[in-house]
Amino acid sequence: MSLSAAALIHDLGRPGRFANMLRVFKPTSPMSMGSWLLSAYGPAAGAAAACAVTGRLPRAGTTATCAAGLLGPAVATYTGVLASDTAVPAWHGAHRELPYLFAASATAAASGMALVLAPTRETPPARYAAALAALAEAAVTEAVERRLGLVAETWREGRAGTLLKTSRALTAAGAAAAALLGDRRGAALASGLALLAGSACTRFGVFAAGVASAKDPKYTVVPQREGRTATS
Repeated sequence: MSLSAAALIHDLGRPGRFANMLRVFKPTSPMSMGSWLLSAYGPAAGAAAACAVTGRLPRAGTTATCAAGLLGPAVATYTGVLASDTAVPAWHGAHRELPYLFAASATAAASGMALVLAPTRETPPARYAAALAALAEAAVTEAVERRLGLVAETWREGRAGTLLKTSRALTAAGAAAAALLGDRRGAALASGLALLAGSACTRFGVFAAGVASAKDPKYTVVPQREGRTATS
């Protein structure tokens, strides 16, 4: 979360601009909501972790954990909303599905991290979540490609296609290994790393698809012409 805040401040150019964004609370602006989420979730998650590790201030730790748990789903999905709220064809055309794809990807990553770090006796919930995340990610990706039509080429070809295919393979393999062999430490570690890598490939793949669709005018012009023909 600290790296995310640093990246946002870097994009804005000056740290003061990040503080200025917190002067406004605008629910219809993904950037405004993202700034507030970063500012609220990071300290809550950090406090929850500190209390859990040290064993001190258990009530404060419980409050911080609850706050982080409530904000977590929004943190996991707001970047999908932010990307789709643009004119980039590969993102905007998938505005209905992209937040769900990011949620599934985040769940896979969280499951993978739990499998890597937690004792195997504590990982059954993560193993179940990994299986659900893999199924959800595959279903949402298929829905995106159906909705995008011609623009779906940017999701299937080039760098984006390679990354997204790799993501599907890693996520499916990680979820299967976690479900079948997750009670073994070596298998849990391998499946967790596969899930983490698959989640990263999903994010970079979606980013690459957006860049590819923005570079080629046909992905903007052709769908617009088809839409006008359909309404005329």
